[in-house]
Amino acid sequence: MRKTLAEIATLVHGEVVGNKDLVITGVCGVFDGNVGELTYIESKKYLPEARATKASAILTARDVSVPGKSIIRTDNPALAFVKIVEIVAAETRKPAPPGFHPTAIIAEDARIGKNTSIGPHVVIESQVVVGEETSIGAGCFIGRGTRLGRACLVYPHVTLREGISVGDRVIIHPGAVIGADGFGFVNEHGKHRKVPQIGTVVIGNDVEIGANTTIDRARLDKTVVGRGTKIDNLVHVGHNCIIGEDCIIIGLVGVSGSTTLGNRVILGGQAGTVGHLTIGEGTTVAARSVVTKDIPPNMVVSGFPAKPHAEAKKINAYIQRLPQMAERLDNLTKRVDVLNARKKSAVPAKRKKKK
Repeated sequence: MRKTLAEIATLVHGEVVGNKDLVITGVCGVFDGNVGELTYIESKKYLPEARATKASAILTARDVSVPGKSIIRTDNPALAFVKIVEIVAAETRKPAPPGFHPTAIIAEDARIGKNTSIGPHVVIESQVVVGEETSIGAGCFIGRGTRLGRACLVYPHVTLREGISVGDRVIIHPGAVIGADGFGFVNEHGKHRKVPQIGTVVIGNDVEIGANTTIDRARLDKTVVGRGTKIDNLVHVGHNCIIGEDCIIIGLVGVSGSTTLGNRVILGGQAGTVGHLTIGEGTTVAARSVVTKDIPPNMVVSGFPAKPHAEAKKINAYIQRLPQMAERLDNLTKRVDVLNARKKSAVPAKRKKKK
């Protein structure tokens, strides 16, 4: 990248304070950086770091000034910075050029779109459809009858099993497995008999799936991940789950089978759900919480079992005070014992009646 501050300000609808002709050649974090690079801060909280950074310019909020630095004031500096990083990424992370590597194994009846890149040792089985401008990295497996949309980016060693449907502009990171069997067994005379998992997985447009994440196929129908949802690394989505649109699912989350998430649900890191429940749209589940029953829309819940966050904080505050409360209860018990002993000793013995 090589752009002046004035050009960058135009791209992000910002206002330059300082040298408009300053040339920016890269981006950096506020804690490091070099001459010629651009960084950002979201609020005045980071002014000390902004003053100390070696970066030449800073994206800031409208009400922030950094003496001695050229800045671009914007309504949303974090979003503005993302737009600039996208430009840098497009220049430095170019997809593999179109074409098929000679070691790729592609079924004769597979339909591969134009300008598609197929990497080394990829296996594409019969009746697969791959959309235009999609890139499939080394060592991937695309099972029979799976459909992969256009402009997708599939990193190395991804497995898409048979009969899966993936939308357009989907990003799947290394090691992800889409369409493995759901975990289903019935007990037969003390033995676990496998329930065939013959459903599918449907991934919507603009979904991103993290490294080593697994999304299981449905038992009979379909497991769904809605448009625009972003799933972090090491997440497990069980069979028959319905994940809404624009959800955020953070690392190490486990979503048990037949769970339904409404649109824009956020599941914090290491959160989990039991199966066969619904989490309403717009709800946030805090990290390491366990959802054991249906949650209404637009809630913030936390804890185990998950409950409204204010209530969970109150309970946690009591738990933190348990040692002091136990000590106080012990002291009160001792005082009561002393008072009872005094009362007993103060009562005169009853005289026996004369015959």
